[in-house]
Amino acid sequence: MDRLRALEVFVAVADVGSLAGAAKALSMSAPTVTRILGGLEADLGVLLFHRSTRATTLTDPGRSFLTDARRILDDYQTSSDAARGAHRAPKGVLRLTAPTLFGQHYVSPVLLDFLDRFSEVDVEAIYLDRVVSLIDEGFDVAVRIGELSDTNLMAVKVGTVRRVVCASATYLSQYGTPQTPRDLAGHRIIAARPVTYTNEWRFAGGETIKMNPRISFSSVSAAISAAKAGWGLTRVLSYQVGADLDVGDLEIVLSDYEPPPLPIHIVHAEGRNASAKVRAFTDMAAARFRANSFLNM
Repeated sequence: MDRLRALEVFVAVADVGSLAGAAKALSMSAPTVTRILGGLEADLGVLLFHRSTRATTLTDPGRSFLTDARRILDDYQTSSDAARGAHRAPKGVLRLTAPTLFGQHYVSPVLLDFLDRFSEVDVEAIYLDRVVSLIDEGFDVAVRIGELSDTNLMAVKVGTVRRVVCASATYLSQYGTPQTPRDLAGHRIIAARPVTYTNEWRFAGGETIKMNPRISFSSVSAAISAAKAGWGLTRVLSYQVGADLDVGDLEIVLSDYEPPPLPIHIVHAEGRNASAKVRAFTDMAAARFRANSFLNM
């Protein structure tokens, strides 16, 4: 068995969350990934993943082994780079895109530390609430929220977010707390268009409720501000109101009816031969995002 390759396959499955996704990321066939992972589990004598038709999740031994596997691969990459004379500080311009509020709240702090650490790198950060084509628009890296449609990109999963309905305590005390999605018909609704483009809000089990918002904003920040002011209920992504929930400015309602969470990925098009600047940013950002409770709610 090529044990190093087996570790790469194991880490890819853990990062992507599926055998098929790991196969695409590694440019391998799904049967090959399955065979290599099965050989690694047989060699270790433990089951690393729970597999079902819906998900591939780490077992307890798998979670413990993942830390060691990442370290071994990082040590090997460092040694390989040094042997090739390629272990230089990242340099050049890193062009990055992310959703607007996610970029402002979570990417920018990482970028400032990244620039402090790597003096030969400059950054151009473009925050947009749309999915851009990395290759066509000349970006090195993107942060994407939601299921990925472009299978040609290298993707590293770094967290999850929820679609939450929230309001201020003042509003809820005055107008009452909705107990089911159908109760929303009797409430003031603030639409945040970048999050929900239509007036149909989907909930757990596929239930769809047609809303009649009294006011719609093209800015998520404006919708959140209106909710904090006590005017009504709005629906946003959990990371967008993490700090507001923490200090009590907003409260989540209907949590039992939320649809499945959305994954957060860092993606790039350079594959395993990614440039030093892309690897360095991805590693730094992934560690920060995974440690942030607002991005794993």
